[in-house]
Formats: sequence, C-alpha cells, structure tokens
Amino acid sequence: MEFSRVEIITNQSKLQGLIERLSKPSFRQKLHKIGVSGITVTSVLGCGVQMGTSEYQEQENDVMQLLPKTLVMIVCATKTVDELVEIIKNELYTGHIGDGKIFVSDITNIIRIRTGEEGADALNKSTVD
Repeated sequence: MEFSRVEIITNQSKLQGLIERLSKPSFRQKLHKIGVSGITVTSVLGCGVQMGTSEYQEQENDVMQLLPKTLVMIVCATKTVDELVEIIKNELYTGHIGDGKIFVSDITNIIRIRTGEEGADALNKSTVD
C-alpha cells in the first residue's frame, strides 16, 4: 500500500475553529471513513507570499514577518488523498488571506518504534499487543 503525508498550514486564528470541527463526531467520522487514523496539530511561525502582511494592511512588508500559524499533519493511504484534500478545503475555506496551503508528499515507509510494525500495520491499532 502506498502512503502520503498531507500537511496543512493555516492561520493560527483558524485553530480554534479547526479543533471544534475535529471534535465533532460527524467530522471525525468523515476522516475515519476514508481511513485517517491519526492527526497531529502543531503551533508554528511562518509567512506566505505576503511576507506576513495581513489583507487589511495597505502596504506590503519590506521584511519578512513571521505570524502564528497552525500545522496539521495527516498520514493516509495515497488512494484517499484527493477525498481528504476536498474535506480539508471545504472545512478551511473562507476566501481570505490565511486560509492556508495544503502540501502532499509521498511516504516511503512507516515504522512503529515500540513494536517494529511497518506500513499499514504501523498506522492501525497494533496487532502485537
């Protein structure tokens, strides 16, 4: 089975809304239905092409300004990436600067350190226990 990593970087102010969505059984069911078994959310600093300028500022920054962002990482089967990306786009879209970006990359292997399980076995509940 092939795996992909889907990383979403979005405006920090969207974090509370994202956590609320993740807490809803209906949203978790959508993710579970397509095979997502885990998610990691991290607070980070960064900026995009606006170099840290908000959409309400009239002038652009000359110097890069790092703003609070949220990084969400999900590893899933490659065959489910398109559906996952559509779910994420629908949940995060506002049409304003800060909606974020989605990065998709290939994963060559997954290894659960504690048990040595690899691939899909490392993503699912352990069969060793």
